[in-house]
Amino acid sequence: MAKPSAVVAGLGFPATVALSEVAAGLVASGKRVIALASGDPDLPTPPHIVEAAVRAVRAGATHYPPIRGTGPLREAIVDKLARENGVCVSIEQIMVAPGAKSALFSAVRALVDPGDDVLILDPSWVTYAPLVELAGANPVRVQLDANRDYLIDRETLERHIGNRTKAILLNSPCNPTGRVATRDELETLGSLANERDLWVVSDEIYEHFVFDGATHCSIAADARYSSRVVVVNGFSKSYAMTGWRLGWLSGPEEVVELASRIQAQTVTSAATFTMAAGVAALTGPQDVVAQARALYRARRDLVLEKWLSTGSVRCAASEGTFYLFPHTPACLSDVEIASTLLVDHGVACVPGSVFGDCGSGRLRISLTAPTDEIEDAARVIAMTFAAMEGSRNLRSRAT
Repeated sequence: MAKPSAVVAGLGFPATVALSEVAAGLVASGKRVIALASGDPDLPTPPHIVEAAVRAVRAGATHYPPIRGTGPLREAIVDKLARENGVCVSIEQIMVAPGAKSALFSAVRALVDPGDDVLILDPSWVTYAPLVELAGANPVRVQLDANRDYLIDRETLERHIGNRTKAILLNSPCNPTGRVATRDELETLGSLANERDLWVVSDEIYEHFVFDGATHCSIAADARYSSRVVVVNGFSKSYAMTGWRLGWLSGPEEVVELASRIQAQTVTSAATFTMAAGVAALTGPQDVVAQARALYRARRDLVLEKWLSTGSVRCAASEGTFYLFPHTPACLSDVEIASTLLVDHGVACVPGSVFGDCGSGRLRISLTAPTDEIEDAARVIAMTFAAMEGSRNLRSRAT
């Protein structure tokens, strides 16, 4: 019998999804689990956004929309890019998609051919490499140096660029590290893309969550590079709309045209009424975004203070996103430690190695659970790490 696709069979499910499902199973069996594995904000979608969708449904927005998205939403995205990011585009350079992940796939597939190489800056989101493979290209993992704060530098990039390199995937602020790329780093990446004739796909989904003076800069704002940059973004994180599945991309017209063809032949479009919600999100009050940013920063500081007071967890303060990326004790692998935390202590987090080899020896902790649960989890993690280190020290002295 003919076998199904070997490429797809080798993908599996994202580790973050798989861990969340394991945690859900434990909860169903009656076990208390603090879910820190998922990037799903615990905040509700703001009421004015919900009401806009309800009004749209009642007004009959339940039929096919334009493939690239409704005019009002695309215009709102054009205005948002100019207002917030200094990126000047036309409505023809915008495509709305059912989620940023779908927009990301359409962007990559529109840019690459089978056999092309795409550079992925590790540690990186677990979906980037499988998405590149589904597009028929080869993910080339560029391991950034944790000892240099995951700096994006020319020498490291040049070592990985070959004759088949077609694009570079950039994520800033970065999931899982929380790193925010500086203007100098973006200039390094952009100038190299110009010299080597490469595309840049910039995932900016966490743009609104930056802390301590860090600034999100879009590489598309620089006219020297904008003609080779595709920006991917969405509503899931900033407006707590993960379940709405609403994202978008912006780039050169020729790329948006190709991405639209892919979308037309696959998912067709985003849902009509969700696009009315998107307009309300972008044009309505933005204090909800500021409030979410303040909450995630407060949760970050709460966890770091607790860990610092015990001295058992080493972790830098993330510059952005709503994640922390602490070191794990050396006595066990990060996978084993994540399993121990989940099974024995009811705390679900993600082993750093699933984000690339240079993520090994760390955990990704999501700050999207209720604050009291996050505080409990921080205490459990500190106690568990301290016990592991104590046990290791005892074994060392015994030998």
